[in-house]
Amino acid sequence: MSYTLSRTGAVGERALRQLRHDRRFLGLSLVAPLLIIYLLYVFFESTSSPFFRPTEFIVPVGAFIVHFITFLLCAIVLVRERTARTLERMFVNGYRQREIIGGYLLAYTGLATLQSLAVLTEMHLLFALDYSLDRLLSIYLVMWLLAVISLALGILISNFARNEGQIFPFIPLVILPSIFLSGVIVSVEKLPEWAQWLGRLTPLYYANEVIQALIEPGGSLDDAWISLALLPIYGVAILLLAMLTLRERE
Repeated sequence: MSYTLSRTGAVGERALRQLRHDRRFLGLSLVAPLLIIYLLYVFFESTSSPFFRPTEFIVPVGAFIVHFITFLLCAIVLVRERTARTLERMFVNGYRQREIIGGYLLAYTGLATLQSLAVLTEMHLLFALDYSLDRLLSIYLVMWLLAVISLALGILISNFARNEGQIFPFIPLVILPSIFLSGVIVSVEKLPEWAQWLGRLTPLYYANEVIQALIEPGGSLDDAWISLALLPIYGVAILLLAMLTLRERE
């Protein structure tokens, strides 16, 4: 067990070193979601209406932005590792699937933690979110879980692509159902029954269920504890699939 943890830590350490040297990736990961949130703020400010409250919309949209960017960038980086034959060399040196995936997940979870914190902080400052500290921490927990799941999803998708260009056909297959069927834009109850079931296959559905409960007046995690509990279960299932589909050679 300690041997496996040591090798997982070694993979994570290597991934962290690579992150520190890849300033473009770090910039995209941290700056891109903040820029999008600011553009949304400018848009909402120019279309202000007494019948529309941006604060009820921006939190689930912020979670989606974290989900989208984290998934996309992680998938591209892992495919780049494959094309550079880094993964192949790890297998040659005796690393196992769980050690490789665990190491990358460990390294990129730190980045996802900063990303989620930066996005929530910007939303709080720009939109003056009138939530208690406990509720803000709960929202952050949901966004963080969604970001980690997005990392796992990016790892899984990268297993089916041989180069960075092959990632792009997967983007609409993952992202469009997330935004349209998760309840972020339209209430899930208004969708056809088949679309409701399809929406439940996306992690954003469960994250949005919890967020909607939290942004309601007097809401708490107790109002959506089932969806909250399903988020880490969803993440573990995605990680297991990623381990099973990670190939030693092309």
